[in-house]
Amino acid sequence: MKDSDKIEDNRVIKVFLDEEQQPFAEFAPPVKFTLDTTKIPDGKHKLKIVAKSSNEVEGIKIIPFEVKNGPEISVIGLKDNEVIDSQTAIVINAYGSETNDKFIIKGSENPRAIPSWIWALLIIVIAFGLFYFIMYWKQDLYKSFF
Repeated sequence: MKDSDKIEDNRVIKVFLDEEQQPFAEFAPPVKFTLDTTKIPDGKHKLKIVAKSSNEVEGIKIIPFEVKNGPEISVIGLKDNEVIDSQTAIVINAYGSETNDKFIIKGSENPRAIPSWIWALLIIVIAFGLFYFIMYWKQDLYKSFF
């Protein structure tokens, strides 16, 4: 086989994060790698992959993603873009999964009110029970064992 018969493999994959000018990784395809998100700040990001074929043609793929390494933050009492006035009660809770050896009960759940449909169902059940008791209770139907 002559040198002119060999096809040179110039294929390369470059991986960029957000708007960086320098790639943070450069590979020969195919490649499998692990993206360590612990070194990336929380928020929205873009992974830009530039691949070059052996005949120098480039292809670009941009993948938007969101990093969420920090604790989960829950806010009750204020929604996105909500218009509020006067005094507004706001409950903020933050909890994460970084404690592997123990479970923290205090602060693990958000305090929420009992939904109104449960209250309505409870009132209906009690009302039906009272209606049944009033309509069908007769002393002579119930005999005492004593």
